[in-house]
Order: sequence, then C-alpha cells, then structure tokens
Amino acid sequence: MKNYLSSILPIILFSVFLVSCEGYLDPEVMTDLTVDQATTEYSYSRQRVASIYSDVIAGFLNIDGAMLASASDESEHTLETSDIQNFNRGSWNEYVNPDNVWGTYYRAIRKANQFLAFSDNINLDQYKNNPTQQEAYQVYLKEVNRYKYEVRFLRAYFYFELIKRYGGVPLVTGLYSMEDTFDNIPRNSLADCITFIVNECDAAAEVLPIRYASGELGRATSIAALALKSRVLLYSASELFNNASWAQGYAKPELISLSGDRNARWQDAADAAKEAINLAESNGYYLSTNYRNIFGVNAHSNSEVFFTRRQPDNSNDFERANISVGFDLGNSGTTPTQNLVDAYEMTDGSTFDWNNTEHASNPYSNRDPRLAMTIVTNYSNYKGRRMESWEGGLDGKPIVHSTKTGYYLRKYVNEELDLVTNQTSAHSWVIFRLAELYLNYAEALNEIEPGNSDIKKYYDKVRNRNGVNMPGLPLSLNQSQTRERIYNERRVEFAFEDHRLWDLRRWMMATTILASPVKGVKVTRLSPDQFNYTVIDVEPRTFLPKMFFYPIPQNEVYIDKALIQNPLWN
Repeated sequence: MKNYLSSILPIILFSVFLVSCEGYLDPEVMTDLTVDQATTEYSYSRQRVASIYSDVIAGFLNIDGAMLASASDESEHTLETSDIQNFNRGSWNEYVNPDNVWGTYYRAIRKANQFLAFSDNINLDQYKNNPTQQEAYQVYLKEVNRYKYEVRFLRAYFYFELIKRYGGVPLVTGLYSMEDTFDNIPRNSLADCITFIVNECDAAAEVLPIRYASGELGRATSIAALALKSRVLLYSASELFNNASWAQGYAKPELISLSGDRNARWQDAADAAKEAINLAESNGYYLSTNYRNIFGVNAHSNSEVFFTRRQPDNSNDFERANISVGFDLGNSGTTPTQNLVDAYEMTDGSTFDWNNTEHASNPYSNRDPRLAMTIVTNYSNYKGRRMESWEGGLDGKPIVHSTKTGYYLRKYVNEELDLVTNQTSAHSWVIFRLAELYLNYAEALNEIEPGNSDIKKYYDKVRNRNGVNMPGLPLSLNQSQTRERIYNERRVEFAFEDHRLWDLRRWMMATTILASPVKGVKVTRLSPDQFNYTVIDVEPRTFLPKMFFYPIPQNEVYIDKALIQNPLWN
C-alpha cells in the first residue's frame, strides 16, 4: 500500500507545473524545486493546485484507447486487442483490471493532502509588506483560501470515483512519512465515505464562487460541489448501496452497503438535487439550446455545464480513434450498439419496434433527434458524404476494423477536422451538467413521493429543450412506469458520458443487461437508396454478481493486511 499512501515531499516535488499561456490548467513540468519553495511560494502553490486538477481523468481514450462505454451495452470497441475487451469477456480480476484506478486516485488524494497540509505556509509577505501591492495582496490572499476548497472538492471527487468502483475505501486525509508502516490501514465503511464526501462538498459550496472569469474556466465552483453531492447521495439511495444480499454472507457488509432508513436517503438525494438546481438556475445556468454543442470545442463554457476535464492541448486523437475507417486515418473505435439505438423513441414518444414494418424499413426516420446527434447511422450525411455502413460499402464489412454494429460514434467527435492535414481542436470531457441534476431530482422524487408534479416538470425540461422537443411524461403512469421512463431518459441523454455502466450497477440491473449479448445491425443495400436491416448478435458479454464492485488490487491486499477484499473475488 506504500505506493498510494506514502506522502514523501522530496520524491514528489509536488508534481509542480508551470502554467502556459494557453490557460490556467495547461501544465508544463517543472523540476529542481526545494520543498520549501514548493510549499511556501505563491506561484508554485498555484501550480500545485493545477497539477491536482490534471489528475481528473477524461473518459475519451482512457481504457487502452477505448471509452468505458464499450464495457457497457452502449458500444462495442472495434479493436479486439484493446484491454476493454477483458471486461466484456469477464477476464478481469484482482490481478488484472483494465480500469484499475486505485493507485491513480490515491496518488491524486496524496497530492491534495500535501497541498492542504502546507497551505497555511504559503508566504504572501512580499505583497503584504509592500504598500504598492496591497490590492494584489488581497486578491492573492483570497485565492489562497479558495484553493483549499477547490482541492477539498477535488479530493472528494476522487473519493467518489473510488467508492463507486470499490465501495468503502481507506479515508486518508493526512500525511505519511517513510517511518510509517502501511500494513494495517483498514477500509472505512461506505457510510463513512459518503458522509465525508458530502461534508466536503458542503464546505466547498460555502466558499467557492458560482462562476469564474474566462481566464479561470475549468475550476471547481460551488455548483460543481453541489452537483457532486447530488450524485453521491443518489448513489447512496440506490439499490446496490442498500442491498448486500448478492454478496452471499460477506463478513463486512458495511463496506459495500448502508443500513438504516433508505427513504431518508432518497429524500436527501432529492433535496440535494433541488438545492443544486436552485443555485444553478438562479445564477444563469440553463439547458443548452443545441444538444450537440454541449460536447463540442466550447463545452467548458457551455450554459449548462458546471465542470469539465479540459484536455491541455488541442488534438485529433479522439477523432482518429473513432471516425470510420471509410475516411483516411479513421480507426472506427467506439461503435454504438443496436441496444442503445433501440432506446431512442419515435418523435411522438412511442417505442421503436422492429416488428413494425414501417419502423423496420426506415429505422432512423422520425426518431428522437438526440439519436442523430449522438450516433452516425447508415446513409446519414457525415463529413461531406453519405455513410455507407452496408456490406460492401465504404464504411461496412468486410473492410478491416469497420463497424461491428453498423454504427459509428458522433458524440464528442469533431467531424469538421481534416485528419489528413492534421487539423486539431480542443476537447473537454463533461463531468457535471444541469440535465443530470434534473434527472437526479426526478428519479429520487419518484422513489420518495411518486406523483409529485416536479417529477414531470424536470423530466420534461430535459426532453423539451430546443432542438430535441420530445413529448413530456404522460400523467397516467404509475411509479414503476415512471421509473422506467426516467431510466431510459438517462440512457439516451447521457450516452457516452460514463453514466450507463454505473447506473446499471447501482440499479442492480447489470447482471441481466451486461450479461446479455450486445447487438448490431446487418445492412444490405437493395437499391441506391433502399436498404434492408437485420438485427444481429455482435458479442456475448459476461457480468457476474461479484462485478458489482471492483476487486481491491491484490498487490495492495498483500501489503496492507487490514484491507478486506470485496465479496466473491477470493
């Protein structure tokens, strides 16, 4: 465990970064600093905060060139050699995990703890004692105090990313030295971890600003803190965090589940979402009038986005990975499944049905507009031509690495880039946005007070945004039917945003849905503009109950004898 808990300043040199002219969070590595310089000088302290922001993981290509969506029923990754396939085959465990973020996030937490431990040592005397620098002194003094709460928010975010994967984890908030031992540090209960995250979010929300000037975009705000609180409390009320029966008599159920009044947790989740909504709406945040633009080059400044992980450099790596092989330098990568495509309703709000001959003959007509803004379908206009996903077409089989599912990814892809001339653009991974708060609120409220008018109000807001304009929630639905609508709305609204895999786990639906084959469509060209579509099985998938939570990495268990492995992994 020493590799993630030890906090030795000289070795790390605080991962100090210089700020480039591109923006506050664009780092360049700097070395040859003393510990005293790194901990006391204002400019270096500012850069240390930037280095902690850089530990927020973007979900573009982080699983061996794949998105985590390809471990869910959202997509199938084209390359068989990618580690993401280990999830789908069920060939992952405590020794090999394609998404092993345990050490990654504990290193980030260690950096946060280092900053917080020495934050009171930051020396502003050169400004304080200079009569001509009093205005600057007040600005820097305020910034230094704010940095503490930005870092506390980031640490809370890292802990949430851990508990959604592992359950209760060791809550480390102080520093360790080379003299400390690391063989008896136990996991905290899941309840302890949730309480810690919520308290940190509340503290950060009290201090952090609601917005920043353009030069400071990307930093944590009070609304981002409340959005994290909303998400963690929604998880805490969900089925997985309140049900240990699947764990077959696990000796430490408090590590993976909660006890007490679940209805109170649903109420807390509803209240937290509404608190965040009220603060956001009263301060100028609103649903974007262009759904596609939420994920474009200006995502970090979009009207409904609270927090993103903006990539430090312009690039075209994501486009090269995911644009069809039918275009020069495209590699297909993340190919959406038929399972996901079928979840998009008809424009009248009815369910798409392959048994309906009209639907089946023209399956992408009169569909929820978010389908076309998320997924590239056969014969749609894309990058200056019609897509040819049929067998024998430019984008279809038998071309090597062509789509297995009949579809390609559009969300997050900047299709305007010319890969041949190496054009690049900015990319920002969206982490918190207003639509999530609306659906968090609707979901929690439906569990605690079914029939409350706010359920329809906030569900409808997501579907009624300009450019989407889908019908609202019917008034005749009961609680169970409303729950199904909310689940499906999350599925289509947040496709490829790293929600689906965790939603299926927390709803305890993963053992059914993620254990079923992912589907695609075989496209046969009948005439220049007529096609036959046949649904096919693309790949069998494996998901066992033990996979509700990741296993603790075995090398950590070997070192720390107090670490108890998650159920069913031994």
